[in-house]
Amino acid sequence: MPVKNDGPEAGPQSKSEQTRALILETAMRMFQELGYDKTTMRAIAKEAGVSVGNAYYYFAGKEHLIQGFYDRIAAEHQVAVREVLDRETDLEARLAGVLTAWLDIARPYHEFAVQFFKNAADPDSPLSPFSPESEHAREQAISVHREVLAGSKSKVAPELREVLPELMWLSQMGLVLYWVFDRTEGRERSYRLARRGARLTARGVALARFRVLRPLVLEVHELFTDFLPGMTKALPDPGARARRDETD
Repeated sequence: MPVKNDGPEAGPQSKSEQTRALILETAMRMFQELGYDKTTMRAIAKEAGVSVGNAYYYFAGKEHLIQGFYDRIAAEHQVAVREVLDRETDLEARLAGVLTAWLDIARPYHEFAVQFFKNAADPDSPLSPFSPESEHAREQAISVHREVLAGSKSKVAPELREVLPELMWLSQMGLVLYWVFDRTEGRERSYRLARRGARLTARGVALARFRVLRPLVLEVHELFTDFLPGMTKALPDPGARARRDETD
């Protein structure tokens, strides 16, 4: 079942949308209070005042509730970055604004993220940000970085325009990982990391203008797409041909 976005720009909600939002909000609260593993769909339905069948109508399982959470965060983030992207043309300022906007939005969910991180960290889990189930939210996030790059005054080689947004999103995932473990007041170190990471990324993009460094950027991107769970390409089985030869 496709996941709808309940973003800040959504119009008046229908009764169906209100029920879906109620189930999602109830699940988020219970995940925070009881933990992801101890919260059942039956308990969520009871707390939300809906039937179990109704809960499963909107969300096929707990994993789909997390996907709803991912999509909501992504939709809110796309709205929150508008001001900085409409105002700034400097790549560092644009990227720093995007990263700090994500930290602002995620602030209320920090303890919840800590609760389910052990599940999301499993590369085989549908909760992983690299899983097929997370593709919609992942693509939304990457599209923000495409806009960050496209609207900046930085000159980018055509062959790097497609790969850089994915690498920028991967660096954001590094920030998210750090944020999960950040116990400083107000996640102050995460904000510092976001700003310094934006500066480093902007410098890297500037250096990539030089032709001699472009192959390195492409190779780094290829490394991630070949080996990172959820981004891997379908690689040929090296033993397939040998097996075919044996049977011929």
